Amino acid sequence: MCYTLPMDQRISDIRRFYELLDLLEHTLGGSRTLASSTGRLDWPRRGVYFFFEKSETRSNSGTGARIVRIGTHALNHGSGTTVWGRLRGHRGSARSGGGNHRGSIFRLIVGTSLMARDGDVCQTWDDRRANAPSEVRKAEQTMEGRVSEVIGAMPFVWLPVEDEAGPQSERGLIERGAIALLSNWNRQPIDPPSSDWLGLHCNRPRVRHSGLWNSNHVDEDYDPAFLDCFHRLVDAAGGR
Repeated sequence: MCYTLPMDQRISDIRRFYELLDLLEHTLGGSRTLASSTGRLDWPRRGVYFFFEKSETRSNSGTGARIVRIGTHALNHGSGTTVWGRLRGHRGSARSGGGNHRGSIFRLIVGTSLMARDGDVCQTWDDRRANAPSEVRKAEQTMEGRVSEVIGAMPFVWLPVEDEAGPQSERGLIERGAIALLSNWNRQPIDPPSSDWLGLHCNRPRVRHSGLWNSNHVDEDYDPAFLDCFHRLVDAAGGR
């Protein structure tokens, strides 16, 4: 896909995006980590979430931590998933420290990256069978635990968007727009990942070259108008 927006406009839009994200974080009273989160906290039913990594910082568009993962849920008609349900899947089991990478692409690609970086082997890790035998899941639990530690330490903020499930939801608009805005896929990098970023070891080229733990939408252009919607929803979060 050809990106037609000039570099200076994209930098300006990224700065506006992070200014709104700072406002959202202030409204929420700060970020959280999944390691310290439970379902008893005051979660909206639906929303969009934005993960940071403490070692990853912005370099072109300003200062502070850069976003590394954007996600939402319930983009299919009739879906009953909640924002905490999706986040809990990324977190894994608080009791055992393990998890299920077959239910979270985020967990899966973090695991592949850890193995590639550290030379570990888990032959069934990228086997996407939904009902893997118990002995297979048991053999994967050491890696599941390592993934839980990495994801659990990432600060994140969330934007409440209580609209109906479906592909036309504003949650989908914000997710697609933010990923496309921040992605460095096939364009001059803005706020590129550090040389130590774990995602550079991922076996998914879209992760490595976008600088995000995302694959969908990284090759798309963005419509700057999504920022107006984001602004309105951030303002609404302050009054809820």
